[in-house]
Amino acid sequence: MLFSKMFIPTMRETPSDAEAASHKLMLRAGYVRQLASGLYIFLPLGWRVLNRINKILKEEMEAIGAQEISMPILHPAEIWQKTGRWYEIKDEMFRLKDRTDRDMCLGMTHEEIMTWLASREIRSYRHLPQIWYQIQTKLRDEARPKSGVLRTREFIMKDSYSFDMDDRGLEKNYNLHAKAYHKIFERCGLVFYQVESDPGMMGGATAHEFMAPSPAGEDDIILCNQCGYTANIEVAHSIPPPIKHPDWQYEEVHTPQKKTVKEVSDFLNIRPYYFIKSLLFIADKEPVLALVRGDQEFHEKKLLKIIGNFRQATKDEVNSTLGVDPGFIGPMGHKIRILGDLSLTEGSYVTGANKPDYHIKGIMPNVHFSAEWHDLHVAKEGEQCPKCNTLIKAEKAIEIGNIFKLGTKYSMPLNAVFLDKGGQERHIIMGSYGIGPARIAAAAIEQNYDKDGIIWPKNIAPFDVEIIPLSVNDEKTIEVLEMLYENLAERGFEVIIDDRDERPGVKFKDADLIGVPVQVILGEKSLKDDQIEIKSRRTKETKKVPVKNAVEETIAFFKELQ
Repeated sequence: MLFSKMFIPTMRETPSDAEAASHKLMLRAGYVRQLASGLYIFLPLGWRVLNRINKILKEEMEAIGAQEISMPILHPAEIWQKTGRWYEIKDEMFRLKDRTDRDMCLGMTHEEIMTWLASREIRSYRHLPQIWYQIQTKLRDEARPKSGVLRTREFIMKDSYSFDMDDRGLEKNYNLHAKAYHKIFERCGLVFYQVESDPGMMGGATAHEFMAPSPAGEDDIILCNQCGYTANIEVAHSIPPPIKHPDWQYEEVHTPQKKTVKEVSDFLNIRPYYFIKSLLFIADKEPVLALVRGDQEFHEKKLLKIIGNFRQATKDEVNSTLGVDPGFIGPMGHKIRILGDLSLTEGSYVTGANKPDYHIKGIMPNVHFSAEWHDLHVAKEGEQCPKCNTLIKAEKAIEIGNIFKLGTKYSMPLNAVFLDKGGQERHIIMGSYGIGPARIAAAAIEQNYDKDGIIWPKNIAPFDVEIIPLSVNDEKTIEVLEMLYENLAERGFEVIIDDRDERPGVKFKDADLIGVPVQVILGEKSLKDDQIEIKSRRTKETKKVPVKNAVEETIAFFKELQ
């Protein structure tokens, strides 16, 4: 492939609206262009990267017995209505009506459609298990598209679905996908973690995400280097550091106009972790008072799993329910449901006195108040691992894949059933598994770049080798160039030749910006000595080799790359 014949619109300046490194470099190196907010055009180099990623995806999916199909992007509303997600998903779903006034939507994912197909085609246990997958466009009306291709409104996804007779079969397919995902991300050259996660709108009992650590990530993950515990902060558990409690007497303390933990902490010169933070929430069935330690934050999703949908009470609702203004709430004496974080089960604390301008010092759980004890706080770095008590750390990460045990969440409402060996009708047990190819590309850049540009992992680079002739008019250069290109191509290598009549500095800058793993430099001076130069984009290591050995040396150099 000739550089001069490809559309590679490199840019010298960084676009002002780009923040993430991958966004800046994909624009500067001519991989993508933005059409509108959250909508990107993949240019030839970008599309080559996606195709190489997709090739890896297909190979590993088919290695576990998955069969590729293709589903429509446009879906009838009634299928989504049967599962309830038509109503549960709000503004993120693109909705429209066709010319017959029929409600339709653009698919964010394909659980409903895959299950619809299974409900019509799978009749007997003899047809199970099945794994179907596709690499398909998805659409989501993202409220805040950002970070280039990391958060978009239209994106490509590899999504696969398993169909089994029982939970044992689901467990097998779930583990097969997890192992396949490890191979995929390893082949793509990524550093990644498999972490526990919240099933979210997908539903089901169990879910894991695959996370690529990066400062550009929008997710926080908790990690334990001792025992390997990993979890998205949405579901992560932790043990706050133990504290030595003072032997306080139970007493009221005047705290005029001091409402927040920080205000009272500063006023009394008492550390925030000696406080109980009390908030009133209005759930669907009842008001609930929730308690966490003063140095902790409430975890809304953990609370959601316990009490269902809720919202924070207004000032008037706090007054009418507890008889006190917000800021002075204590857990004593209330006849409503009280939930307390596990870190508060023992000790002596400061809390609101249930009257204006006063707090109580020396309040003790199970002595002065009772509560249901749950994990309600957001885990954070420096706390202890729930499995081995080692200190945990937190990292930003990019979600690059996820796996879900769906069970019968979709097969029940869509009546996807089969006859078992005894002739009994049973619902199909399902799993769902997704990977974002563009997110893999962006994560690879976030983990592999320097001041000069992209450093592609070798398996997903748009080309394996870039040949850079410093002169395009020298006969010896052209002869060696053609020999190298033909022999490397015959051996299965993807090669691009920078045949432009440009200064060497321009070619070197573009080569580093684009990030092809191996650069082969043909200079007139070196060729006079029957030598070429091979350079690693990652390490900038160079090696001069005789022309007669150039092909084998280039291949060996490539194979040695990480």
